[in-house]
Amino acid sequence: MNVLVTGAAGFIGSHVADRLLADGHNVVGIDNLSTGRADNFAGELHVGDICDRDVFYGIANKVKPDLIIHCAASYSNPKFWHRDTDTNVTGTINATIAAIHHGAHLVYFQTSLCYGSSYPYPIRLDFPLAPSSSYAISKVAGERYIRLSGCDAAVFRLANMYGPRNLSGPVPAFWKRLSAGEACTVVDARRDFVHVSDLVRLVLQAVDERACGTWHASTGTDYAIVNLWNAVVREGGFEGARRTLIARGADDVASLLLDPSATRERFGWEALVPLDVGIRSALEWYEDNPVKETWTHLRVEG
Repeated sequence: MNVLVTGAAGFIGSHVADRLLADGHNVVGIDNLSTGRADNFAGELHVGDICDRDVFYGIANKVKPDLIIHCAASYSNPKFWHRDTDTNVTGTINATIAAIHHGAHLVYFQTSLCYGSSYPYPIRLDFPLAPSSSYAISKVAGERYIRLSGCDAAVFRLANMYGPRNLSGPVPAFWKRLSAGEACTVVDARRDFVHVSDLVRLVLQAVDERACGTWHASTGTDYAIVNLWNAVVREGGFEGARRTLIARGADDVASLLLDPSATRERFGWEALVPLDVGIRSALEWYEDNPVKETWTHLRVEG
């Protein structure tokens, strides 16, 4: 199978690509390396921007993909509205048109922030979307264009993903500070954490079945961020680490807990990696790959 992966040098894209390469598929990636690392991706990598139609369609026409894994996304600065729109909307339109042209199955990753902050938890799959940040608004727009197109697509609305190569969210931020002997600020909030290997299993099952629809990728259980911090301290051996618990910012939500029941019913899928084991796998990667910069979609990072 010929596979084109956007954001192939990033966190999720590189892990999905590793599995596809291991299974013997021809995997070609494109990434502008704004947040990705070229050494994350073991296949043929094109350094370029999915917003550039000539570049992207040129690569797609050479690959003739049977499958497009669309992982590229702009999320690193909440004030970059134009960049979010270019990547998350125009880039998704380009990926969708390429999928239609080549008859490819499309896999798209959506953020759980698509629901906004007004719903009771856990959030059901049938709740209306109500995004309130640039990142979430643009990701929802991308999903809308996919559905408008009618192409064969599997859309996964993601809980917080973590694991090796992840450079966004609390785990790498905690590691970066703790490794430098600095105190951490810990937000008083709760999140559902899914290890990237569990997500890859779900994606590959959807690909094998050419599943079309929308599902949550979530464990169905949320954890206090302070519990996550405790796990990083424990698994990293950061004895005597200091922290300050702070209130959520105006753009943050108390919890992001998605109901995974539709995913379980369709795929028989469960997240299997315990939090401590998953944290350990991430920290082992950080030990060999120093974290120089981390990113957040929030206006204020805890």
